[in-house]
Amino acid sequence: MAVPPLETTAVTAFVEDATAAPSLHNAQPWKFRFLRDRGILQLYADLERTLPQTDPDGRNLHLGCGAALFNLRVAAAAAGRETTVRLLPDSADPALLGEVDLTGTARTDDALALLHPAIHRRHTSRHPFLEEDIPAALEDGLCGAARLEGARLLFPDAWHVRSVLDLVHDAEYREARDPGIRGETARWARTEPVGESTASDGIPAEAFGPGQWGASSPVRDFAAGRSVPGRGWAPFEKEPHIALLGTAEDRPLDWLRAGQALERVLLQATLDGLVASLTSQALEWPELRWAVRDPTSALGHVQMVIRLGYGPEGHPTPRRAVAEVLDIL
Repeated sequence: MAVPPLETTAVTAFVEDATAAPSLHNAQPWKFRFLRDRGILQLYADLERTLPQTDPDGRNLHLGCGAALFNLRVAAAAAGRETTVRLLPDSADPALLGEVDLTGTARTDDALALLHPAIHRRHTSRHPFLEEDIPAALEDGLCGAARLEGARLLFPDAWHVRSVLDLVHDAEYREARDPGIRGETARWARTEPVGESTASDGIPAEAFGPGQWGASSPVRDFAAGRSVPGRGWAPFEKEPHIALLGTAEDRPLDWLRAGQALERVLLQATLDGLVASLTSQALEWPELRWAVRDPTSALGHVQMVIRLGYGPEGHPTPRRAVAEVLDIL
């Protein structure tokens, strides 16, 4: 049985949920177009929101857009809509990353719909986590979530975790010496006192988290040596729980799939009572990225390093209004 045509209010709600997804520096590199007569919602890369110094090949842009696409699928399922997704549907238009057909029968994916309450609860937490193990059953569930989206999630052993941390610190050192990357980070990371920034994108100072005493945890320091009024310091967990998300291949199509897998993992982790932060620093340098992968595993290309654990929820980051990112034709 066909479902009724979508009202504008429903499309707006779907896009509002989609844009709650994480993206590098909270650049929100997405645009949406709803083709009313066809019942199709298109996802485009917003090429004015690229980060050419930090993300020259657009890999992180695709990850963020993939995460937004996954949120859109969850929102549609929660509203009783079946979705059919086509990735990269037009080779002549590389900015068109995906199409979501919302005209199917009302046979929804209940597993997706159950994730809906986590969309607006999920925030990146750059605070210290507890020195507490994650139950194996939860780790298995997160690995299963990644597999459902065609990706793999690996929890490396202690030796590999230390290796990843060393690579992250190497990347931090390289960034500190690169004025282009420093300048790009400064443009997106706001150091205004808490509550004073009116920007609808980027990372506000209150979402930086405290500075680290030592360097035991892979948390990106968005202050990058700049003074942030009221920001304190804290010791972080000495043995962070790290997961590596990867794909067998490393094409734009795989990046979009990895973005969907990333968001599925993050939403499931949120429902499981976990908090998370993301770092791609060591993956942004080709000569470091290959070393992040565990050579003894079948994990092909690492797309994201995820820090998971128990701790305070992260501070929300701003989002652009739906009217800025959605066109209805």
